[in-house]
Amino acid sequence: MTNPNSPIDFFSSISDPRVERTQKHSLDSILFISLCAVICGAEGWNEIEDYGNAKIDWLEKFLHLPNGIPSHDTFNRVISMLDPKELNGSFVAWTKSIAELTDGEVVAIDGKCMRGSSDDGSGTYTHLVSAWASANNLLLAQEKVAGKSNEITAIPRLLRILELKNCIVTIDAMGCQREIAKTIIERGADYILALKGNQPEMLDRVSRSFTYIKPSSEHTMDGKAHGREETRACSVITNLDNIIDRDRWPGLKSIVRIESRTRDVKSGQIHKETRYYLSSLEADAQYINHSIRTHWSVENQLHWTLNVAFGDDASRKQKDNAAQNFSLLNRIGLNIIKNAKVSSMGVKGHRKKAGWDNDYLLYALKSFDVVKN
Repeated sequence: MTNPNSPIDFFSSISDPRVERTQKHSLDSILFISLCAVICGAEGWNEIEDYGNAKIDWLEKFLHLPNGIPSHDTFNRVISMLDPKELNGSFVAWTKSIAELTDGEVVAIDGKCMRGSSDDGSGTYTHLVSAWASANNLLLAQEKVAGKSNEITAIPRLLRILELKNCIVTIDAMGCQREIAKTIIERGADYILALKGNQPEMLDRVSRSFTYIKPSSEHTMDGKAHGREETRACSVITNLDNIIDRDRWPGLKSIVRIESRTRDVKSGQIHKETRYYLSSLEADAQYINHSIRTHWSVENQLHWTLNVAFGDDASRKQKDNAAQNFSLLNRIGLNIIKNAKVSSMGVKGHRKKAGWDNDYLLYALKSFDVVKN
């Protein structure tokens, strides 16, 4: 275990997998230096060691470092040995302690492939399923799976460790399963599940329903971002009398159609798409339209930022649990950076500021109770 009197609360419950006589550096020191380095821009083990050596005087204010800064090999070996489930469990407990989900908050469940994590040429990569709280701007938890097809087994595990009462869980088509819908309802939440070809009969019934049943509510939303103009027309049907097998979907109360039209401002190219959803909500189309649009914040706020600002896809950490555990350090760092920002600069800018300004880094860590006051 790490030192129970350590200032780093988040790491206090994580077991040390090393033989005690081989320990030159405490586990909390290794983890704290790694987290600070990642926040400040480090993307690999050598950079973590370099950061530690550059910041050793500041780090010694919080850590006992009788043997100096660990080597990059030590950072790699120790973090790769840690149990990902235990590390993730500590992360979930920490997140619960600092943020309370609000009623109606969208919790988006989505998967991401770690494209730098394959080392045998087989194309087999570490795949992570994440839960993102949209209003809190926080990653809540993650689960590792062998591939996208295994998300079905990971999603229920993720749902069971989260406090979801009165939230809205949104999942792409892979999660459109009766058992997943049942788990969400049992957790006291509502769902909006994307409906695609993996449920062909239900998709056919739902799409045809919009040709002869008048929607109970409709709403159109316009927006512009990243050089694109988008119009999203949402139609909701709550009269499900003609939907065969509707009772086999726990909590099902509405079916949803989203018709989107996207125009690239520069090229003028137009793309149209129609998508369908199953939902336990009886809310109006405006509310559901907004909730579905919010789901995609997991792409912009989490995946895109991790790729661009943290180099997630380029990371080539292949030993043992290295990819999963380093990914979690990235996600902890992203949580801290995004919620401690005091100006409008981007995530990359805040990482640089944290690297240059020890007081700013300490402010960010304290704001998330990573370091005791």
